[in-house]
Order: sequence, then structure tokens, then C-alpha cells
Amino acid sequence: MYETVSFIHSWWAYLVVLVLIITVILSFVGLASKKDYGATDFRLALFTLITTHIQLLIGIVLYFVAPYFQAFGQVGMGGVMKDSTLRLYLVEHPLMMILAVILITIGYSKHKKKLTSRPKFKTLAIFYTIALIFMLSRIPWSAWF
Repeated sequence: MYETVSFIHSWWAYLVVLVLIITVILSFVGLASKKDYGATDFRLALFTLITTHIQLLIGIVLYFVAPYFQAFGQVGMGGVMKDSTLRLYLVEHPLMMILAVILITIGYSKHKKKLTSRPKFKTLAIFYTIALIFMLSRIPWSAWF
């Protein structure tokens, strides 16, 4: 089961990062060009929200079926924090990804309440960019390529 969930989590991550990058770029373009916020922009923001939440759910399942999770029982939290690989997979990566999903959710919710295009694009640009930075900072790059 671990291999299947890990495979899905890894490949879905490419989609999440790609969609998030596209949304961030188009948010800044919309902000800079002062274009009207349209249905396509709304759908893209929503699709980004949905893909990140699906990735979070897959990640939660993976967290508990991964062999790394056994390290908590074997070496304890102190041992996990001393080992950089265990710390990345058990603490840093999950924490930063959860924070990124929270930021995306807040950004999406806040942007819906704005009445004009410029504040909508600005809200998406700020929250989604910070979320993207959080994600890129804690992706286990050695396992990705």
C-alpha cells in the first residue's frame, strides 16, 4: 500500500505545483494589467484549492503508512529531530505543506469576498505566492527527480 500511495502522492504533487505556479503567475498578470477578474480566473483558483486539498488527504494517508512513521516509536521525537531525513519527512514537510494548504484556503476564501478585480487578484497573488514558497521550501527534492 505504501508504494501505491507514495506513487500517487509524488505524481499528484507535480500537478499541484504546476497549477499553483500558473495561478500565481496569472494573478500577478491580472494585477499588473488591471484586467477584469473572470470566470476562468475563479475556476483556476478553485482548481488550485481542490488539487491542494486532495494532495493533503493523500499526504495524510501516506504519513501514517510510510516506513518513516515507525521511527517515532523506535527513536522517539528527539531521535527524529537529530536525523535530518526523518525530520524532513516527519516534521518539516508535513508542517509546511499543511501551512501552505491553509494559506491557499484563506486566500481563496478572502478573495471571494472582494467586490472588484484588483483586490481579488491581489489577495490570490499574496496568499498563493506565500503558499508556493512554503511548498517549494520543503519538497524533498532528492526524492522528486
